[in-house]
Amino acid sequence: MKPRLYLALIIIPLGLILAAVPANTTHPYKLSPQDLLEHVNSGMQYFSPDEVAHMLVSKDPSLVLIDVRSEDEYEKFHLPGAINIPLSSMLEDQWKDYINQDLRYNVFYSNGTVNSNQAWMLTRQLGYQNNYVLQGGLNYWVETIINPTAPPSTSPDEEIAKYDFRKGAGQALGGGAVVESSTQPAPALPKIAPRPKKKRVEGGC
Repeated sequence: MKPRLYLALIIIPLGLILAAVPANTTHPYKLSPQDLLEHVNSGMQYFSPDEVAHMLVSKDPSLVLIDVRSEDEYEKFHLPGAINIPLSSMLEDQWKDYINQDLRYNVFYSNGTVNSNQAWMLTRQLGYQNNYVLQGGLNYWVETIINPTAPPSTSPDEEIAKYDFRKGAGQALGGGAVVESSTQPAPALPKIAPRPKKKRVEGGC
């Protein structure tokens, strides 16, 4: 998708959401159109499906998945351990401690990425720095993790190992049994833009 079209899909609905934010709260952090475009082009707001799957399988306590869809959609299906904060309720006081903290990585997701990107931009306007977006949303998650496409047998070892990881993670996270480990080494996680380090998180609830 072209950056300008992608930016428009984010900014237009976002304007309606930001109208509900008190001016004295958003003014110090308001991003210009150029800032928004730079953020979108940088891709720094994204966690890839592989990265999220790896963190879920390893039970990484620094990950918090936030489903920004409606309660009905959330009840029908959601990612393991995800909490539901509908986009329309994002500004309610009860959620502030969830989206404004510096111990964990919050990863917003929806069916695609439009609503989750709106949630991310909204929190950026509020000055919160620890929120991210699941790349491609649930649609891409299902395509890559739940139903990965097997590569040709002539594919490089890296591609075959990535498929093995996705298949195993998909079965584990989708309710199936974990497959036996492949003889191939585990694939490296996709490269992403650097993120600020978080404080160490101990295990627990």
